[in-house]
Amino acid sequence: MREGLAGRQFGAYVHIPFCRVRCGYCDFNTYTATELGSVSQESYPDAVLKEIALADRVLGDAGHDSALSTVFFGGGTPTLLPAAALVDVLARLREIFGIVEGAEVSLEANPDSVDADYLRELKDGGVTRVSFGMQSAVPHVLATLDRTHDPARVPDVVQAAKDAGLEVSVDLIYGTPGESLEDWRASLKQAISMAPNHISAYALIIEPGTAIARQIRRGEIAEVDDDLQAEMYELADRLLAEAGYEWYELSNWSKGGAHPSRHNLAYWHDTDWWGFGPGAHSHVNGVRFWNVKHPAAYANRLNGGETPAAGHEVLSSEERHEEIVLLRTRLRDGLPTATLAANARERVAELIADGLVDAGAAFRGRIIPTLRGRLLADVIARTLTEDPQ
Repeated sequence: MREGLAGRQFGAYVHIPFCRVRCGYCDFNTYTATELGSVSQESYPDAVLKEIALADRVLGDAGHDSALSTVFFGGGTPTLLPAAALVDVLARLREIFGIVEGAEVSLEANPDSVDADYLRELKDGGVTRVSFGMQSAVPHVLATLDRTHDPARVPDVVQAAKDAGLEVSVDLIYGTPGESLEDWRASLKQAISMAPNHISAYALIIEPGTAIARQIRRGEIAEVDDDLQAEMYELADRLLAEAGYEWYELSNWSKGGAHPSRHNLAYWHDTDWWGFGPGAHSHVNGVRFWNVKHPAAYANRLNGGETPAAGHEVLSSEERHEEIVLLRTRLRDGLPTATLAANARERVAELIADGLVDAGAAFRGRIIPTLRGRLLADVIARTLTEDPQ
């Protein structure tokens, strides 16, 4: 077990690449049962355990000795695996790296893939937080997204998770073709009524190659309305604030400001993490690397004693700076003005004049977006990083 002597925060992401069906909007690295090839859901945890052993050797040789502050099981649908399999992976992470006291251990779940017994088993095994993919409370919106769960079941599983002693987040998507502002209001109200610790609300992005992109191209459904999405974001921010939720990142609100996703904050603050599983990305000591994407290729490499890594990169100082600006200007605690070059600091006044940056915070030395700035976050990042013309 590592003692955390290096002092840098360290997290683990565990990718579970399985889904019962592929949602029409999703371009994540996920696979249904017919797409798995030689690997199975039953054998998959053994491959992850082999990568944990590999990470132990690599990090040990590099002198990286921090215990885990956060662990996140994502996907896909992690809860398609038995709770015992997920707990076994978590136990191995604890055995190999150590997990600091009070660490956040999160797991994504579909509302139709868990019950009270499953959630209690997760809690007993060390999971502290579950994030439910609610997406919408409106049946026709869920149908467009190819989501299969019954929206009436979401309050039941949220309550079951609370009863098990887990913190709860619900994830929403807005701007689905055919979704009205009133549809979105209904989803927000249901999410708020369940009183989760945390709510995420993501604008639907149409990714090339997805089923929903093909439907739009064929004219079967309407294109996403950017202006309506902006109205939906403003409505979400208002209703969530009225219910006692505070935004801490563009798409994330925490009840009373006390329950942010610490794992995601670690990404946005550029800490170290190892991503286990096919297609997972890692960042350790300034080096980024990623695994082969298909679960069969991933398992075959590890079973053959090879690394599953497909590539790596080391960002230049300029690239790292641009990334820090992009990420930190999305956050409520903002970007320290002192990290900017002199010519970029001169442009802050322009952002204030355009209503994109909070003037008071800027005078106190931090770049924090206004509500309008959150809607135009990419403009803030470009203004602070592009060379003047």
